[in-house]
Amino acid sequence: MNIQIKIAIIAIIIVIPLSIFAVYETNSNPQFTIIDNSKLQVVSSFYTINEFAQNVGQEKIDVTLLVPIGVEPHDWEPTIKDVLIIQNSDLIVINGIGFENWVDKLDENDYRGIIVNTGDEILIKNSDEEYVNDSRDPHIWLNPVFAKIQVQTIATSFSNLDPENQQYYQLNAVKYIEQLDLLDSKIRNELSDCNSDFIAFHDAFSYFADEYDLNQHTILSSNDPHGEATAKTLENVISLARELNIKVIFAEENVDTRTSQIIANEIGGKVLVLSPLEVGSDGTYISKMTENLSNLKEALC
Repeated sequence: MNIQIKIAIIAIIIVIPLSIFAVYETNSNPQFTIIDNSKLQVVSSFYTINEFAQNVGQEKIDVTLLVPIGVEPHDWEPTIKDVLIIQNSDLIVINGIGFENWVDKLDENDYRGIIVNTGDEILIKNSDEEYVNDSRDPHIWLNPVFAKIQVQTIATSFSNLDPENQQYYQLNAVKYIEQLDLLDSKIRNELSDCNSDFIAFHDAFSYFADEYDLNQHTILSSNDPHGEATAKTLENVISLARELNIKVIFAEENVDTRTSQIIANEIGGKVLVLSPLEVGSDGTYISKMTENLSNLKEALC
């Protein structure tokens, strides 16, 4: 009897932990509950690129936005959690042209997915344009003509990786590009007979200005919105605004408007928002660009 009891106890000691382990593995392992292997696993760098990817992929992809809405992407760095998300993706879609500095570190982490740089094709198509190569301004998405190229690049990348759904991706891209065409025509038509000089907060609208024959002036000369304007800078901008008879000084979302307001007060003007569509907010790419157009018309027309 003592031997049988000992055997029973040993069996209990062995079987119960194995049963608990089996149940834990079945119910807790996230790979069984999170990933839908039937869809492309896509990571997008920031919210404008995320919107482009969503419009192309729709229900055929699972897309994860890396830089949270409201966070400035210029200086953002991925956390360990973000790196794990990237590692589990099929591809990561970026703007390129130096906007996502952290991308260079992916090689160190042996990332085996595809990096879709939506700026590469634009650099190739505009290699003869000095402002593209020399200024390295990354804000290509603010030019709807370039945005169309970015969308097509995304569609081509999805199609190459998931050829069974190629027609689906390409058709979605065509439909979205048609909307961008309408936006481009609207901007071109409504600003064609207006003044050309405007003062943006930071150097984000060079491609936009070049596309629509405008002259961008800035409070901050950097491509990055961080930093403070010196007293001398404010003096120069005020002088320029008076010289060009500018009455609207532009600010941005998530940036202190006091600098723009100081200049506006000195020239008897007002402050409006000209969004670089970097940090994300309510609305879509097209609705935010249409708001930009409305404010530009008030400033220039």
